[in-house]
Parts: sequence; structure tokens; C-alpha cells
Amino acid sequence: MDNYERFKEYLAIALERFKEIDKKETIRLVSHLDADGISAVSIMSRALNLDNRKYSISIVPQLTSAVIKSLAKEEYNNYVFTDLGSGQLSVIKKHLAGRNIFIFDHHQPEDVKAANIVHVNPHLFGIDGSKEIGAAGVVYLFARCLNKKIEELAHIAIIGAIGDLQEEDGFLKLNSEILKTAIEKGKIKVDRGLRIFGAQTRALHKVLEYCTDPYIPGVSGSESGAIQFLNQIGIEPKRNGDWTKIVHLSKEELQKLVAGIIIKRLSEDKPEDVLGNVYILKEEEKESALRDAKEFATLLNSCGRMDKASLGIGACLGDEKAKERAKRSVNEYKKEIVNAIKWYENGDENIIKEDGFIIINAEDRIRASIIGTLASIVAKSNMVKKGTFILSLAQMLDNTTKVSLRFSGKKEIDLREVIKSITDKVGGEAGGHARAAGALIETEKEKEFIEAAKEVLGKASLEEKVN
Repeated sequence: MDNYERFKEYLAIALERFKEIDKKETIRLVSHLDADGISAVSIMSRALNLDNRKYSISIVPQLTSAVIKSLAKEEYNNYVFTDLGSGQLSVIKKHLAGRNIFIFDHHQPEDVKAANIVHVNPHLFGIDGSKEIGAAGVVYLFARCLNKKIEELAHIAIIGAIGDLQEEDGFLKLNSEILKTAIEKGKIKVDRGLRIFGAQTRALHKVLEYCTDPYIPGVSGSESGAIQFLNQIGIEPKRNGDWTKIVHLSKEELQKLVAGIIIKRLSEDKPEDVLGNVYILKEEEKESALRDAKEFATLLNSCGRMDKASLGIGACLGDEKAKERAKRSVNEYKKEIVNAIKWYENGDENIIKEDGFIIINAEDRIRASIIGTLASIVAKSNMVKKGTFILSLAQMLDNTTKVSLRFSGKKEIDLREVIKSITDKVGGEAGGHARAAGALIETEKEKEFIEAAKEVLGKASLEEKVN
């Protein structure tokens, strides 16, 4: 029996345990605020509805000890965690003893077991959860065992995987199987084209200004830079008094645009990344901004990070009013990101740049919910040398500081281990993936954390150069 068969066999065991829950009892459902977390909780909520279950949802930025202790004070017997929990097993075991716990996650797990915890995670079966399947996919596979009607939401699992950056010109095994179902159900079709946000509906100069993945040097984050770029490559930003959109471009102009973007990105690892698979959601209207699955994932991210996760859940479940309201969150989210990029590019005494690492201490200048996004953009851009660690910090309202760690370059480095070695020195809770890690620390320990980070990142950078 291979790893995939063992994983799917365990899903059946988890289902039998789940069926033991009395349908009169309310299930406490807790999920992460990003696109994968919102996709996962949406699929789970549909599954619970189909199974005539009562439930109560909470969306959290991180599953901290404080959150778990707060949940423990509630009078629920059954807890379901999606896109959370694998890295907090010891705390869950301690504070939620005697309750029925179900964890559907794809993060690196702690080596902790408990009779009351049903832990569904691909890593436990030798499957890489950072590349092969997201939390939404894990929930989807479980929910499909509960009710085959869940196959109608296969596309939502794919949106979650795209949001967690698991699409690299295609998907690996488990995600690929889910995509196949989504295509068979008429939910998704796969095209080749420009993979930039807003390409379907927005003015072209705005599409380029707000394009952060892939990052376009001199264009991303700058309206004037975007307009100047279009003029340079021979595309009029305005036609007949109206702003030009991609749909207005001739085939020749589209080729000019693609070539111009690639030339701008020649210093990047993969300058041609602007081209790739485009996942079209067939049930969305042709002029809708949500027709591109990547844009739908961005919408879910924006809802979670702008404190409007319920709109994201509604959008996943087909609520048209929720979708319209959620679209406004995207604009707010994109503005926040552009402002964060501008703040970074303008420089600040709180930005420490040394050989091998950059530490961005935004304090309260940038939303804690997007500080990781800024770190990712910096890591992918030509603003830094390849082989550089990007550590970013931003303060939350509860006297804690959110920390994100990224790495610029192709090398596979376990960032979770790197950030854990910093929190081991000064305290805090570390978690995340090998390629995108994070931590939560007390705000009063920021200076101490930064000093420890300088030491750890300096050493890790030297080791990376030697290897």
C-alpha cells in the first residue's frame, strides 16, 4: 500500500470517528483567515449542512495558546480545526482534553498523539502538504467521503491550493486529482495566458500598478510607472477617452505587453512567470473579476485579512450578494499592499539590511495581516539579492507582534526550523511551512527578538552560501 492509499484509508477511519458525534450537538469550527483556510471552512460548512449538523464558525489569524485557552472555556464537546492545529497539538492536548478534536491541516505537525484527537494531515503519510495538497483539499477529500455531493465544490479546493501557492504551471498528484474532478463537473477550464490580477476587468495601467505576483520592477506599486511603461512599449493607456483594458488589445499589442513585462523582469529567477496556466471558473460571468481562480483566491485572502471572512465564505458557497461586497474588500486589500510596498521602497530606520538578510520592523505602520504578503513580494522581487532571508514584523492590537519569514531564491530551506531557532532563544510561538514560516511574539520582546534574529539569520545565511 503506497502513501496515498494509506492517507485515503485514514480518511475513512476519520469519517467513522466523525459519525460518532451526536447530531444534536453543535460542532465548533475554527479556521485560518487566508484563502486556503476560508476555502477549507466553506467546504466543511457545506458538508456539515448536508449532514444536518449544527455548527459555529470562528476565523482566526493564528491558533495561539491564548485562542486555544479561550476555546477551552466554551461549552462545546466537538471541535473541528481546518488549516490550523497541526503545529499546536501539545497545547490542544493540554487544554482540550476530554473533547472530540478533529484537525484537517497540511502544515508540518508536532509529534504529539492523543486518543481524543483525529489528525488528518498528508505529512503523516509521507506526502508533502506544502506542495501536493492544501487544507481545503484535505477537507474536500474527507467531506467527499461524508457526501459525494461535495464534488460540486472541487473547484473551491483548487482555489485554496492556488491561494497557498501550490500551483506551479500545474499541480502535483492530489491537487491534480481534485482539479480533474472540478473540470469533469464543469466548474473549471484551464487556459494559457497572462496570469496577472484584474486582467479580465480592470484598466490596464491599474492591472499593472497592482500586479505584485509576479512583481514588475518600476511598475508594480506605481501608477505613473505603469502609464510610462505602456507608453514605452507603444500601447496607449487611453483610447477614445476611456482607459485601455486588456480585452481591447490586438494580438500584436498583447505580444508587446508580454515581451515588455518579461524584459522588465529579466533580473528575476523566472522572468517568464507572467505567462502560465489560467484557471477559469466557468460558472462566473465572462466580465466578472472572479472568473479567474487566482483572482477568486485573492478575493478570499482580502476578505480574511480585512476582517470580512464571512463574505469570503459566502462567495465560496455561491452567495452573489456576498461576492459583490467581497469585491470591495479586494480594492481595500490591494491599496494596503501597494502602500506597504511604497513604505518599504521609501526606506525607514526600522528596515535593517545586512548581507544575507533583511529585517522589516513595520511596528504599527502596516496591518499585521498583510506583513507576510509584503515579505513574499520583497522575496520574489529584484529588490533583493537571491539567497536573502526576509524577516518582517508588525504589531497586533493585543500587545503581540506577528512575524513572517521568507527566502529569496530557489534553494529549499526549512524556514520553519530557522524561525523556531529564534523563538527558542526569546520565546514566542513558531509555525507555518518550510517555504513560508511565521511566529507570534510579545511586542515588548521585539528588540530582543530582532537581536536574536540577526544572529540566527547571519549564521543561516553563511551556511547557505557554503552549501
